[in-house]
Amino acid sequence: MPKVALYNLSGEQIDDIELKDSVFGVEVNQHVLYEVVKNQLANKRQGTQSVKTRSEVRGGGRKPWRQKGTGRARQGSIRAPHWVGGGVSFAPKPRDYSYSVPKKVRRLAMKSALSSKVIDNEIFVVDELKMEQPKTKDMVNILKNLNSSKKALIVMSEKDENVIKSAKNIPGVQTVLVNTLNVYDILKYDNFIITKDAVKKVEEVYA
Repeated sequence: MPKVALYNLSGEQIDDIELKDSVFGVEVNQHVLYEVVKNQLANKRQGTQSVKTRSEVRGGGRKPWRQKGTGRARQGSIRAPHWVGGGVSFAPKPRDYSYSVPKKVRRLAMKSALSSKVIDNEIFVVDELKMEQPKTKDMVNILKNLNSSKKALIVMSEKDENVIKSAKNIPGVQTVLVNTLNVYDILKYDNFIITKDAVKKVEEVYA
């Protein structure tokens, strides 16, 4: 079982915590991570782009000049794609980019992402994360005590408005709950800060 340090909010190591091999100790599968991240980004796309084709552009019903005798190339409409103001060839239209990935692939990607943080020593497990009042300065000090870089993902087991509001104004820091944790966010942020209770919940779900 991988063993990592357990910290308090002062950045002091108070104990060691053993993580389950089946969740935090699997072999990292790069291809699965790529597939799931690509899926997440595709599902986020709005797909609302729309451009007019030559049949949808206003005007162009009359032939601009006669077919022969002018010395110019023959033209049938001033709204053809090669004319300024004309329609677009193969114009993009609204579409749905979302698609599904098998559940087993998503689970393996999550385990691979979590394991990669353990391998790279980018995971920080804290005993608890509670704040008496929302204060950005206090959160900055907590991150500084943990030697966390600017880009950090904070994972909580339960919603805490004080923690969320304290981290909200810090650039590069995001707070999520265990049930909203995803592969893209884990890989996007340099440091993975998670509470002891959240670790137990993650292991319950993915073990």
